[in-house]
Amino acid sequence: MSASQPVPVRIDFVSDVSCPWCAIGLNALEQALGRLGDKVAVDLHFQPFELNPQMPPEGQDADEHLVQKYSLTPQQLEQNREVIRARGADLGFVFGQRGRVYNTFDAHRLLHWAALQDADRARALKHALLRAYFTDGEDVSAHGVLARLAESVGLDGARAAQVLASDEYAADVRERERYYTDRGIHSVPAVIVNELHLISGGQPVEVFERALRHIAEDA
Repeated sequence: MSASQPVPVRIDFVSDVSCPWCAIGLNALEQALGRLGDKVAVDLHFQPFELNPQMPPEGQDADEHLVQKYSLTPQQLEQNREVIRARGADLGFVFGQRGRVYNTFDAHRLLHWAALQDADRARALKHALLRAYFTDGEDVSAHGVLARLAESVGLDGARAAQVLASDEYAADVRERERYYTDRGIHSVPAVIVNELHLISGGQPVEVFERALRHIAEDA
């Protein structure tokens, strides 16, 4: 391959739409890719992971959930939120107030369907879901919210509602979740490059850029 040709790079972004570090990681990854410019030709795939697969339909108070799950004090919880808000602000992502944690399985089904329609719109939907939850505090388990978000990025809202009202793609999402957990992915974001290289966590832009440059050069 000549130096003038972009290096093809597959990226599997394993994440949950209720994971703040996934919002940070995705925005940092995309900014790193922007720095690489035409050195790489990226094929980006969003893969499902549920932080709270047993979350009931009504969700749970966010503070209550985080204190119970991670044994945090209220002070630690606020400190963590300040760190997350600052990291988001550095990347141009706004973390607002979110009152509840929701089940995200249907959001993953919708993303799976969107990816079958158009990769760019699936990417736009991923961003719309993250903004809806973290910036606007919306219920990303509500079918009406999900269908509206799909329509807002140019997908067929009526078809999205039809998918959500059924169990379409449930088996596919479960299979993808098992695939990654069986391979040792137990925290997210997990950024898997060319199905070989793992970059874990919401890393800074520079870390993603450096890793991707090395991978592209080796290729």
